[in-house]
Amino acid sequence: MKKTKGYFGRRKNVWTVAKNTYEKGLQYAYRDRKKKKSNFRALWIMRINAAARLEGVSYSKLMGMLHKENIEINRKVLADLAVNHPEAFKAVVKKAMNA
Repeated sequence: MKKTKGYFGRRKNVWTVAKNTYEKGLQYAYRDRKKKKSNFRALWIMRINAAARLEGVSYSKLMGMLHKENIEINRKVLADLAVNHPEAFKAVVKKAMNA
């Protein structure tokens, strides 16, 4: 019952309802810990795509060029460069395009 303290209505003080609510909450937490990873990957892809289009290339073409040139940089770092260090991102794009 302590773990359902902040819940609304019967969810906090009726044993069976509180138990069911708490267990369902644990299921949601487990599922969403997995889902968070795909949400972040989608965010990184959006940021890379936006920055890449400013350089005149799409996300898929940029990633294809990076793989072709054996430039191994993950999406998390690439998205960070795109947002916080645009000059470094431009350099990476230029390196991928020139080769």
